[in-house]
Amino acid sequence: MSVPVAGLSRTRYGSQTLHAEWTKFRTLASTGWLLLAVAVLTTAVSAAADASATCQSGGCQTDSARLSLTGVQAGQAIVAIVAVLAVSNEYSSGMIQVTLAAVPRRLTVLAAKAALIGGLFLAAGAVAVLASVLAGRLILPGHGFTPAHGYQPLSLGDGLVLRAACGSVLYLVLIALLSLGVATAVRESAVAIGLILGLLYVFPVVTSVIANQHWQRHLEQIGPMTAGLDIQATVNLSGLPLTPWEGLGVLALWAAGALIIGALMFRFRDA
Repeated sequence: MSVPVAGLSRTRYGSQTLHAEWTKFRTLASTGWLLLAVAVLTTAVSAAADASATCQSGGCQTDSARLSLTGVQAGQAIVAIVAVLAVSNEYSSGMIQVTLAAVPRRLTVLAAKAALIGGLFLAAGAVAVLASVLAGRLILPGHGFTPAHGYQPLSLGDGLVLRAACGSVLYLVLIALLSLGVATAVRESAVAIGLILGLLYVFPVVTSVIANQHWQRHLEQIGPMTAGLDIQATVNLSGLPLTPWEGLGVLALWAAGALIIGALMFRFRDA
């Protein structure tokens, strides 16, 4: 189905493009299952982390909010895969030719994909994070994280916990946009997924094997995952390499850079 350009307002044109992208995305058999997997895996890993932790006396140093959001580190892998497939599947199937014939404005196509992916993972991420916080609220008191040991039950009424939760949702959205940008630039799903997962997980590995604390801190400040996950911290904030929002801002810069590079290559390269 083509989208005629002449005579359409920019808003209506963008709306039709977004609707077309949504139609393509929801007709994929794997879409619903993968979105569900983000929520299930994130919650399950978070609950497992809660169940494995203990606080036997006062003065525990565990960040209970961050502990309960551990599953975000696992769920982000599925987020990256779904975002990559939103682009790479069109290239592998040849559907991209049909898409560009229907919507010649390439940047509009990419913007529609970004809006759709961002919106979907805003919803899926919210479900996953809320379930993770609820799991922490239910599980942690049974493992010693009680008011007697200096821990109140996790609650979104606590400003720090609310920031960690909302920031984690935004973290997943930014991972999706970063993945979309990389996939648009390289096209191949296996290459894009490898690049994204390497970018996310290699920084922490390298940081852990470097003895120099100065370089460790710098790597933590520039790594998209290490910096971005600072948004989950609710204790010992002065010891972080960056403030929580600065850390999320670093991830936002990675995502923006990937989208800009992807947009330029998509705009000027043959489909």
